Amino acid sequence: MEKLKIGIIGMGGIANYHIARTMASEDAKVWAICDSNEQLLAIKGEEFNIPEERRFLNYEDMLKDADIDAVTIGTPNFNHFAVTYAAIRHRKPFALEKPIALNVREAAILRDALEEEYVPHMVCFTYRYKAAVRYAKWLIEQGKLGKIHHIYSQYFQGWAIHEEIPLTWRFQKELSGSGALGDLGSHILDLHRFLVGETIKVAAHAGTIMNERNLMNEEGKGTVDVDDYCHVLAALEDGISSTIAITRFAHGRGNYQRIEIYGTHGALVYDLEEEDELQVHFLEEDDKCFREVDIPSQFKVDQMQAFFHILNGKADGLDATIKDGYENQKTIDCIIEAFTDEKWVHIPKGHSQ
Repeated sequence: MEKLKIGIIGMGGIANYHIARTMASEDAKVWAICDSNEQLLAIKGEEFNIPEERRFLNYEDMLKDADIDAVTIGTPNFNHFAVTYAAIRHRKPFALEKPIALNVREAAILRDALEEEYVPHMVCFTYRYKAAVRYAKWLIEQGKLGKIHHIYSQYFQGWAIHEEIPLTWRFQKELSGSGALGDLGSHILDLHRFLVGETIKVAAHAGTIMNERNLMNEEGKGTVDVDDYCHVLAALEDGISSTIAITRFAHGRGNYQRIEIYGTHGALVYDLEEEDELQVHFLEEDDKCFREVDIPSQFKVDQMQAFFHILNGKADGLDATIKDGYENQKTIDCIIEAFTDEKWVHIPKGHSQ
């Protein structure tokens, strides 16, 4: 079968992952690239041997190209909505980085557009593809934990602690939507839904540690108007209580995640720094302490390969969709309301927008 021809929209950091995993697949190949930065586009074109006629400065032009089977969208957050809406209009299958939009209003428009006319797609909630997470989900569904009472999560990075990092789009609300909450917290919120269920209400505290940063292309400083950290207290369905701690100011942390889930018959701990690991403690097995488990090979899945499986009609049903992205954005917006107004906020059910 001929390989899928994939277009990569956005040549920022995440594009390197999209390109590398596409090139590693037996089912797809990098066919075209797109970025509004002409110099960067030329550099990436030469690096990945993409001919000039398949280098696009405008994503609309790429989406009109009938030769391209699907695209990945790895632009900054403020472009996610426009590029994705265009992909839906052109009926071009897509893999979209999170969060799917800057706010729930935009997310609802994407959701409604796909309900009117479906296009194969994926939202790149990357950690759904960690083998430890998928095995944890399977163990929970097998009833190994019994009735779940608590889920406690952390997602810590340390890169933003450095004062020399300038005022990039990640530190500006109009370009990112939120700070650490949308950047890191969106992943944890998705994992909570993926593993144990929906969030019902939230309370939160957030703050900005470094209020100013050097401007990107000129002298002077600009204001950071997003959260550097966010702590969330939440009630989930079925009486589950949770906490989430998120920060980009954790000294010494690279990409650290930890999720602990406790039930009546057992508990598990998912841990990620460099490699994902899973520890369990089961009442029925009379465990004396937590033990690390070997993860069966069937739970090891590559995210981009999962996208290609969607395109080839081989999806396993565990991929995130725009509907998942909408629910995620709805919760993010409610958390922002909670820490802004210092109150509990209930998550609206269903099509609230």
